[in-house]
Amino acid sequence: MSRLRRRTFLAATAVGTTAAALPSATPAGGTAQPADRVGGPHDYTNILDLRGVPAAAHPGDANDNNPINIFADLGAWHAYALPTESDPASHGAFTGPLYIAQEYPWWLSAGFSRLRLSESGHQLDFSAGGKPVFTSLPGALRQDYDLGSGLTVRFDLVFAGSRTALVQALVTNHGAARRTLHASWTGSLLRPADAPQSSAAHLGAAPDGVRVDFTRVRQTWDFLTDGTERFAVTHRRPVRTEVDGDTYRTEIIEPVVLNAGHTAALHWTETYTFTEAERAREATAVARALDEPGRVFAANAARWKGYITRAVAGVPDERRRTAVKCVQTLITNWRSPAGRILHDAVTPSLSYKWFSGVWAWDTWKQAVGTARFAPDLAAAQIRSVFDHQIPHNSPVRPQDAGMVPDCIFYNDPGTGGGNWNERNSKPPLAAWSVWEVYRAGRDKGFLREMYPRLLAYHDWWYRNRDHDHDGLAEYGATVDPGNDNAADTRQAAAWESGMDDAPRFNAALGTTVVTNTSRADGSTLGYSLTQQSVDLNSYLAADKQYLAHIASALRHRDTARTLRSEAAVVRRAVCSTMYDADSGWFHDTDLADGTRLTARGRGIEGVIPLWTGTATASQAAAVRRLLLDPDEFAAFLPCPTVARSSPYFDPEGYWRGLVWLDHVYFAVEGLRRYGYEDDARAVVRRLLANAAGLAGDAPIAENYQPLSGQARNATNFSWSAALLLPMLTV
Repeated sequence: MSRLRRRTFLAATAVGTTAAALPSATPAGGTAQPADRVGGPHDYTNILDLRGVPAAAHPGDANDNNPINIFADLGAWHAYALPTESDPASHGAFTGPLYIAQEYPWWLSAGFSRLRLSESGHQLDFSAGGKPVFTSLPGALRQDYDLGSGLTVRFDLVFAGSRTALVQALVTNHGAARRTLHASWTGSLLRPADAPQSSAAHLGAAPDGVRVDFTRVRQTWDFLTDGTERFAVTHRRPVRTEVDGDTYRTEIIEPVVLNAGHTAALHWTETYTFTEAERAREATAVARALDEPGRVFAANAARWKGYITRAVAGVPDERRRTAVKCVQTLITNWRSPAGRILHDAVTPSLSYKWFSGVWAWDTWKQAVGTARFAPDLAAAQIRSVFDHQIPHNSPVRPQDAGMVPDCIFYNDPGTGGGNWNERNSKPPLAAWSVWEVYRAGRDKGFLREMYPRLLAYHDWWYRNRDHDHDGLAEYGATVDPGNDNAADTRQAAAWESGMDDAPRFNAALGTTVVTNTSRADGSTLGYSLTQQSVDLNSYLAADKQYLAHIASALRHRDTARTLRSEAAVVRRAVCSTMYDADSGWFHDTDLADGTRLTARGRGIEGVIPLWTGTATASQAAAVRRLLLDPDEFAAFLPCPTVARSSPYFDPEGYWRGLVWLDHVYFAVEGLRRYGYEDDARAVVRRLLANAAGLAGDAPIAENYQPLSGQARNATNFSWSAALLLPMLTV
């Protein structure tokens, strides 16, 4: 991913609803609420601090990061947070929603559906009986209020589907006298500051609630709508709505009558759709959720219990809350099919303006983590990327048949998308990802589906990225309008590595590009950096080995033998040409003469030969010594992207010193592969102790400062969560 260009519950319990009057009669399906705990004594409440209320529609700070953590589920394209205890004006509503204008998140409201209760013409104070309690649960948000004089209200929000949230408000009369209450809801729009997006949303009354329709706005780098989007609130009970500009009021027609000791339930749904076709499909889900809310809550509870039971398996008790945080992060970043995203996918972070797309190597890593608790979702996100693999008959880029693009979004260039990127691919970790998902789900049909696609992707690397045809590949760039000069082509090639601004790709250090041509007709296939990269070729050796595993599982034995033989050849080449005995580290080599590029310092890419099993035992021992050296990679937070001894080490540099959890994972698993179990455990302990917020209720970050452990860049970051999850068992 490129910073430069963008970028379980227990079974639901029934709640008594036996009030005599019709407005408080039990709905079909009953009422339910999520349980606070899963797995006996383990408390999974408030894993993340989800409290906050936006003051403006733009969700980001100066760095485009949303300071309010949010919750979404089931691939929804809208999300919510909890109000704050100190702000009475926020009470009675869930914060938001945050909605995604195809590619960019915005706050629609500070709290769109704020419940108000009155009695005998007097509005009741939601905090009259004391401070409210706001709780995030696995898969749900909750609010508890004591209104004084024997009345309490509990709100629960869960997602009923990929476009719809279900809210339940339980009003309980703890007193001895019958009470008659009037219920209403109110909310106001938060508008973007700049035109034309400032006039995109239009509030209107609906027979069963209220809706917001959107006009067409095509602001490539800020706001994208087609004029067919809608956010709608639908109530189960009869209501009437009045709209005044950007503010509405919905009133329940019949009063809520509560006998002593009884509870009344109010239910409504909040649905965000992109098209009329989506709304037609979603109408059934909305009706079902309102008719049988208890079933929705029960299904939600069972699903999340399954997630958490699987995610915490093998995780020590003291790390289980962190494991659940990983799950919650990945599920909130789950996006269901929409636009050009054709399968369920996991985006890098809903909390960051530029990260509501799907990146290839993010997906490979995210799927491995997601497979630990949701193998079907893991498989779907791999499909979402391969949906856009370049076919052999592509009219635009036939030379790139088999390539997987860097990233895809709701919009491709044909529909005005600026974030879509086919200028480069991403490191070849797909076969590893597919194999790990298969090991978790045992779906051989998934293997059969992916096998030819993986072979085509693997072949593309050697056809288009091996400039001198010596069996060692280079990162590079495609023939693309965005790569029309040497500087942009070099930049795209650095992006292809995933390590955008690493010192080894610095033009000032001599990194340039060369043209790759077809042996058959001399046509241009693409471009390569003038260096052969140790991580890329270690990945490719591993790719061959995982493809061999898949071929064997599918009984393609001859192909499996060939792939294993090829993998051995690449491993030997990496060991003999890229390991430098004097520095005790693996380095990229110069494409022209094979010189090891040691002057650029040691980078964390040198640990990849351990993760892939490419290194010899003696080479692994040398790398291990440097990983454990405080003057090299054993910083306060272990495994910075550049060694502390390097002249290019920058503790704030994106890929020049910050710690990325995926490479900590590669280092940990590399150490384990070569028998250094105690060292691997020590690295994980240091990571968990020193990375700010991992053990608390702060979000998991994109990367961390190696000398202080402070979180940096995007929050609620998916690949960090995905590969932290397996490290918790080490």
